[in-house]
Amino acid sequence: QVQLVESGGGSVQAGGSLRLSCAASGSIVSINAMAWHRQVPGKQRDLVATITREDRTNYAASVKGRFTISRDNAKNTVYLQMNSLKVEDTAVYYCNAHINSPWPNDYWGQGTQVTVSS
Repeated sequence: QVQLVESGGGSVQAGGSLRLSCAASGSIVSINAMAWHRQVPGKQRDLVATITREDRTNYAASVKGRFTISRDNAKNTVYLQMNSLKVEDTAVYYCNAHINSPWPNDYWGQGTQVTVSS
């Protein structure tokens, strides 16, 4: 069994920063790509950023230059550093990982709320 547990969400004023963490645990052989998504109630879940095992990254246009995704393979953890936060960044943030345990599968965290006020 594999679990992804997120932490670091909360409330912040516009212009502030937050750092999200997501740790994977369980019967993990290896972790391939990891990612962060976000969802606002009533809307679809959108991809925010991805990172490969080789640290190649990709970002949604709306967060490029403000958010940074990184990972620590020794800790099976992915991070999302969010700077210059805007009100429109308010959402539930979910981490996602493609994990071999031992067969490849797609796992999701439970989500963490990020609220940015003006």
